[in-house]
Amino acid sequence: MTPETDQEEVARLVAKYNLVAIPVVDGDHRLLGAITVDDVIDVIREEATEDIQRLGGAAGDETVLDPARAVFPKRLIWLLINLGTAILAASVIGLFEHSIRDLALLAVFMPIVASMGGIGTTQTATVVVRGLALGDMSASHLWRVLRKETTLALTIGVATGLAMAGFAYLWKGQALLAGIIAVAMTLNMLVAAVVGVVIPLLLKSFRVDPAIASSVIITTFTDVFGFFSFLGLATLLIRFLL
Repeated sequence: MTPETDQEEVARLVAKYNLVAIPVVDGDHRLLGAITVDDVIDVIREEATEDIQRLGGAAGDETVLDPARAVFPKRLIWLLINLGTAILAASVIGLFEHSIRDLALLAVFMPIVASMGGIGTTQTATVVVRGLALGDMSASHLWRVLRKETTLALTIGVATGLAMAGFAYLWKGQALLAGIIAVAMTLNMLVAAVVGVVIPLLLKSFRVDPAIASSVIITTFTDVFGFFSFLGLATLLIRFLL
C-alpha cells in the first residue's frame, strides 16, 4: 500500500485476505509504516456510519451531539432536493386530476402503490450499495444482479399485489380496481429493482458516493412510475369503474 491508497480499499484487502497488518511503502518501495487490523476496524466503523447516515439523507460526518446550526445546512440541501422530487411526483398526479375527481377512491390507494415501490427499491439499493462498498459488486456483475433482483421483484410484486388486490376487493367491492392495483404494484416493484441496481452503479461510475442514491434519487423513480402506472391504468379503464 502507498500513503495515497484509499482507506476503504485497505479495509477490503484486510477483510478479503484475513490480514493482520499491511505495510505502507513509498514510491521507492521503502517501508514507511504499517496499517494494523485495529486501524481497519476503526475505518470500517466510520465508513459504515457514513453510509448509513447518507442512506437516510444526513451528512456522513454528523453526530448526535452536533449543534443545530452546524447540521442545518447539511440537512437542508437534501430536503430541498427531496422537495423538488416530491413536486415532480405531484405533477404526475396532476396529469390525472380529472380521473381522481371522477373517482375519488383512487386517492385512497395511491400512497400504497408508491410506498411499496419505495420500500422495494430501498431494499435493492441497500444490498447493491453494500456490495459496492465491500468490493463484491462492479459493472461486470450488472446483468447477474439485475436478473436476480428483477426475478425477486416480479415474484414479490405478484405476491404483495394479489394480497393488496384481495384486501381492496373486500374493502371496496371493486374487482377491476383490485386488478389495477395488483398490476400497478407489480410493475412498480420491477422498476424499483432496475433503478435500485442501476442508479448506485451510475453514481459510482461518476465518482459520486452511491450511499446517497436511495434517499432521494431512487425513490423519485418509484413514486413517479407508481403514480403514473396506477392512475394511467385507472384512467384507461375508468368508464368500467364508475
